[in-house]
Amino acid sequence: MSELPQHPLIDAVKPVLDMLGAQIIPVEDALISDRALEWEGEIIAAVRLPRLQGALDRLIRSAELELGGPLDTLSREDKQRAIRLLDQNGAFILRRAVEDVADAMGVSRITVYNYLNALHR
Repeated sequence: MSELPQHPLIDAVKPVLDMLGAQIIPVEDALISDRALEWEGEIIAAVRLPRLQGALDRLIRSAELELGGPLDTLSREDKQRAIRLLDQNGAFILRRAVEDVADAMGVSRITVYNYLNALHR
């Protein structure tokens, strides 16, 4: 694999892409499915998005980072905020997401459904 160039755009987007599980790829190693990272008309690098497998785990980790701890250790209010974050990021369109989030939070799936229903009212 080639080396990434030093560039302020790469420095700026790398933390966000790391959090999303995406990779920055040198231009010469990019695949057609990668997205160009362009600066003033020049392609600096490419972004390789993560595979769908493991997406819910990445979304849960992201919510935990934002809220300051594992979901099962959060207060009731922070668990509700976690549900809002996960919902906004599309977590609940994934199969078994409610069950998996409930397990991660240490609550029942009915509790997760109640939090979701409160959000959508």
